[in-house]
Amino acid sequence: MPRPINRVHNQETGEVIDREMNDEEYQLYLEAEFIRTQQQAEAATKAAQRQTLLTRLGITEDEARLLLG
Repeated sequence: MPRPINRVHNQETGEVIDREMNDEEYQLYLEAEFIRTQQQAEAATKAAQRQTLLTRLGITEDEARLLLG
């Protein structure tokens, strides 16, 4: 799999260079992707738990907002 491309744009000369990420950049990219995936999984889990609780209580999300708001 090819690495993602970095675009470097020199504002002074107008030169644009597209190149593959180097090892350090790629490692940072992979770490950020891992964190993003973890955050999405946590958000999905919380949403499912919220929906389960609302179902158990027999109320809608709007009704819950009215109670808490």
